[in-house]
Formats: sequence, structure tokens, C-alpha cells
Amino acid sequence: MISTLLVANRGEIACRIFRTCADLGIRTVAIHSDADEGALHTRVADTAVRLPGAAPAETYLRGDLIVKAALSAGADAVHPGYGFLSENADFARAVRDAGLVWIGPPPEAIEAMASKTRAKELMGLAPLDAADVTPADLPVLVKAAAGGGGRGMRVVRDLAALPGALEDARAEAASAFGDGEVFVEPYLENGRHVEVQVLADTHGTVWTLGTRDCSLQRRHQKVIEEAPAPGLPPALTEQLYALAERATRAVSYEGAGTVEFLVADGRAHFLEMNTRLQVEHPVTEAVFGIDLVAEQIRVAEGHALPAERPAPSGHAVEARLYAEDPARGWAPQTGTLHRFTVPDGVRLDTGCADGDTIGVHYDPMLAKVVAHAPTRTEAVRRLAGALERAALHGPVTNRDLLVRSLRHPEFTEARMDTGFYDRHLTTLTEPAPDPYAPLAAALADAHGRSRFGGWRNLPSGPQVKRYETAGEEREAAYRHTRTGLAADGVRVVHTSPHLVVLEVDGVRRKFEICRYGDQVHVNATALTALPRFPDPATEHAPGSLLAPMPGTVVRLAEGLTEGAEVKAGQPLIWLEAMKMEHRITAPADGTLTALQAAVGRQVEMGALLAVVDSN
Repeated sequence: MISTLLVANRGEIACRIFRTCADLGIRTVAIHSDADEGALHTRVADTAVRLPGAAPAETYLRGDLIVKAALSAGADAVHPGYGFLSENADFARAVRDAGLVWIGPPPEAIEAMASKTRAKELMGLAPLDAADVTPADLPVLVKAAAGGGGRGMRVVRDLAALPGALEDARAEAASAFGDGEVFVEPYLENGRHVEVQVLADTHGTVWTLGTRDCSLQRRHQKVIEEAPAPGLPPALTEQLYALAERATRAVSYEGAGTVEFLVADGRAHFLEMNTRLQVEHPVTEAVFGIDLVAEQIRVAEGHALPAERPAPSGHAVEARLYAEDPARGWAPQTGTLHRFTVPDGVRLDTGCADGDTIGVHYDPMLAKVVAHAPTRTEAVRRLAGALERAALHGPVTNRDLLVRSLRHPEFTEARMDTGFYDRHLTTLTEPAPDPYAPLAAALADAHGRSRFGGWRNLPSGPQVKRYETAGEEREAAYRHTRTGLAADGVRVVHTSPHLVVLEVDGVRRKFEICRYGDQVHVNATALTALPRFPDPATEHAPGSLLAPMPGTVVRLAEGLTEGAEVKAGQPLIWLEAMKMEHRITAPADGTLTALQAAVGRQVEMGALLAVVDSN
């Protein structure tokens, strides 16, 4: 019987597993890098062990240090979570060799499915030979053989671009997974990403726990998932179950896993088997009324699954909340998460709390928000409403995109596919700040100030405050009067530092205001208070290339030096931040007159990287 369990992961993943352990009466051990010393997962665990270093390669990817931590903390089992080392067969063996219980599939099963190319061969499939790709094969997808999360993936629509895509994918895969192997497969436009949750014990029982649709993706990484996958014909669903069970039994699998498919033209195309618990597993838990982590632990302890799986009920939808700006190429965001609350009635899996710092070292996902209801329509509406009412004060997030996505007709009518954001991202990210938010912020700021200092007996010009929101500058004008604060076009009903009530065209509206330095949050609208006089030191020369996020320079274009001639759109600098790679391109044809970026250099958001003179 397992009494103490170490989770070889961090953040939301570790917190979610610790919650189940607490329910089962199992003591918990967290591990952490120096950057995560005060992270939520270290605070909720019974014991925490420091892994010296900050970057993942120095800490959470060091299986030897993690095994040592488990032994020193008195753990008798290790759960790998769902990332980092969760699909590493050598780590699984090291855990077992140390006399610890491994909460996962056998190392041999991990190895069999670890390489997507070997997995396809196991299922009787074969990838394309990159040297044999012809224009008739296009578009194709270049894909890393190891790992996941969209790293090492490139869509190629022009044969001339294939060599460069292969080179870029190999470099990113090697950096992310320590394995630069890539392969090429047909890219199916407008397909749906559908997967089957499996659970197998050591006694020969395999459960196929329904389908999930994960078609809404950015950079080949899932954003919104749901169970069951809507609108699948019964015959196709049964085919998916059969293929998933076939893959599970082919490698004598044990524990929880996921078999992924692309569904197009009424057919299922095998993609891969993930030999771990998936990020989106909560939607399956909600529909089947089970705890998959608890089942993993029971399987590892040798217990048998019942012959019949539990019966499904209702529909569940999950949204991944990221600290990122979808309107700026999904750029990760950093900073202090001042306030983070979600209304009751939905499930929240998170590794963050008020006051935590979102740094540059790890994935920018803040939380998963899950809604379960008797019908899909009710679940989608409940999730969209909860996200809309959530308080998210701090870095820019993808919250507005999620709400708009959930309410988009293609999604509400279950007509979505993996090209959803390719078609709709521009309209889904159009700024829509509340037009009265700047006025509410200004009135809250002015409340309580001496009326004698602001009110005048004779009419004069209004007080004006300036704010930036959604990349645009807005002004708010108000006046001090004998009866209090006033503004044109509205009736000011109530003002206080944290609440303003305005009557607009006979409708009374409430605005909750929270201020953190020059950052002001008015309901769901984020504002930056601007100084009366701009600082000339913040001005940059035309053609300046600024870092869109904090990160590390990992690559420069070949031969890039000051004085080089560049073309518009040419990739010049590659930044890596939060497990994502971002390219900085030339804004126009011109000459590189300054180059501040250097490989290995860590930069802050807004740092000057280079200057392109287009004159």
C-alpha cells in the first residue's frame, strides 16, 4: 500500500495529483526548482525537496535528482504527472530500480509508443519519406518524433519550404526533448482532433472511457476540450474504441493513457498514443464520475478494475487559461498575478494563487476551468459565463478569446475543426474594451480628494486622465461639482475607490475597480494609467525590433551582423520563452544598423534586439 507519493512535476499538475492523494490519505512530496521555491505546489504538499537550479533541464528533467529526492523524503511511490519525464522510459526504470512504485505504464510500453514513427509502425502505418514528398502530397506536417505540446511541428504548403521546416523542427525538437528526430505526414485540412481515454489494469481489463474533442488548438496545442466528442456517428465511435483498445493491448499497457486520432471525411486517422495522463483528463472524469489519478494509484497497487466501465452522464467542457496575448502571436506574458478568482459552479485546476509571479521558465498555462452539465449547450454556456465573470488581475491572458470561442457559432453548433483559429483569430481578438471603463477608473481615482482643491465656483475645463487599453489611448474627462463628481453623457450615481455606479441611457451599471500601481482593472477591462507627460527615454528609433516577451535568444539568422541587408518578413532572431519558440522578423526591406541580441542572452519584454533602417 502506497503511503507517501512524490510528484515529479510542478504547478497545476502537482496540485491536481496532491488533491487526490489528500482524499486517499496519502502523504505528498513536492519537488521544486529555485524559481519555484514559493510556488503553490510546494505550499500545499506535506514535504518539499529543492532541486538546485532554475531551468527545466537543470531540475525537473533530472531523473537522478528526482529519484534521490523521493528516497530522501521517505516516499515509496513516484507519480510523473503529465509532462517533463512522464513519458521517459529510462526514468520509469530508475524509479523501479530504486525500489519505488511507479505510477504509470511499464517502461517497455512507454518505449513502444514514445516515438511517433515507431507507434505508427506498430499500428501498421508508415510516415512519408521527406525525400519523396511531391507537390501532390502537400500540405504536409513536419512533426517531432518525441514529445508533444506542439513543439517541433511545422505545416508546409510549399515544397521549397520543406528543407527549412525540417531544419527548424529538428532544432526545436532537440532543444525541447533532447531528440531531434522528425518525420513527415499528410496534413489533413479541416480535420477534428479526437481522442479516446483508456485505463488498463495488470489483470487484462481495458476500459475505453469515451471520446474527447480537442480541435480548438493554437500552435498545435489544445485550448478547449470536451467530452464526449459531439456529433460522431455511432459506428465511427465504436471504430475509435476498437483502435484505442488495440493500441493499448499491443503494448501490454497499464494505467491511464490516451490514443489520439484525426477525424476527417468520416474516417479515423491514428496519430499517436500518449503514455500518460493528459491535461484534458478532467472532462472525462466529470462525465464518468471517476478520479483517474485515484485509479492510476489503485492500478499501481495491483487492484483490478471492474469488468464494466462506469456509465457516462452529461457533457463537460474544459478551457485552458494561459498568460499569453493571442493578438500578438500568442506571446507569453509575465508578471504578478494580483488576483485570481473564478465563480462557483465550475471546477478549477490551477497551480497559481493571488500574489504569485508568472515567470519565464515554464509553460504559461495558469489553470484549467471545467464545466459539467446535463447537455452540451448548458456546459458551454456555464463555462463561458464563469470565465467572463472571473477576476484575472495581472498579466494579459487569453480569457476573452476563450469566451468568444465558446460563443462562436461554429463551436456552439459543433462544426469546429483544427483550422478554427486559422479562420477566426483576427475577429476573435479584435479589441472590445468597455468604453466606460476609463471614466470609471478616473472617477474612482478622484473620489475622496478635497472638493475645495478640485471644485471651482466658475465653470472651467474638465479634469482629464489618460489610459491605455488594448493598445489604444483613451481619455476620461470629469468635473468636481457642488454635489460631487460628474461627467458628460452619464449620471454618476456612486463613487468610491473600489466601486463606481453609472447610469447610462437609463441603465445603471456597476464597475468594480482594483488598482496595482499604474495597472487598473475595471471589471474585465485592463487599463494602464498614463503619465501626463511621456518620458522621452522610452522612445525608440523607427525600425526597432523589441522583445515581445521576456525570454532567451536561442538563435540568430545565419550571417546576421550589423550592416547586413534584410528583406521584409525575413526571420532574424529566435526567442524561447515558456516552452515556446518565437521568431522576430524584419519589418521591412532595409539595412540592419544595430544588433543587440546574442545567443544565450536573456532579455526582458520591450528590450531592444535590433534596428532595421528601411531608408
